Amino acid sequence: MRLLNQSNGRWVIALTLLVALWLAIVPLPVWAQWGRPEFVAMVLVYWVIALPERVGIGMAWVVGLLQDIMEGSPLGQHAFALAVLAYLSLILYQRLRMYTPVQQAAVIFVLIGLNQLLCHWVETLTGTVSPNLLFLLPALVSALLWPLLSLFLRVLRRAYYVT
Repeated sequence: MRLLNQSNGRWVIALTLLVALWLAIVPLPVWAQWGRPEFVAMVLVYWVIALPERVGIGMAWVVGLLQDIMEGSPLGQHAFALAVLAYLSLILYQRLRMYTPVQQAAVIFVLIGLNQLLCHWVETLTGTVSPNLLFLLPALVSALLWPLLSLFLRVLRRAYYVT
């Protein structure tokens, strides 16, 4: 039975990351495009915090490459940003587990903001983006959604015995 639970665990992690990748490319109305939450980054941070021995920098790099391919961004842009995000989450995971949901949301705002800053930096180097601070709006929206998303993923993790 334990072997079945471990395979379910891999399946649940992969499915949540695939759903997050899908949510990253779902078309939104023009007025909502600047505020699209960073679902891929949030789900990745959750799994790094919850299971640091199973989800880490390598998985972040692969998921980032998939996101680069799906969004048509420069190859390695999201991979680099998500790898840095996973590294910082691995450093902070023991503290983040002890924080209240509001404190976690504040840290998520900083982490996702750094992720957005790295992506914006690469886009600025390639000349595909105008210089403004609207690129930080997804970090704010992601921080506001963090308590709900982390609660949902925790319930999912416990329901399928992901360890």
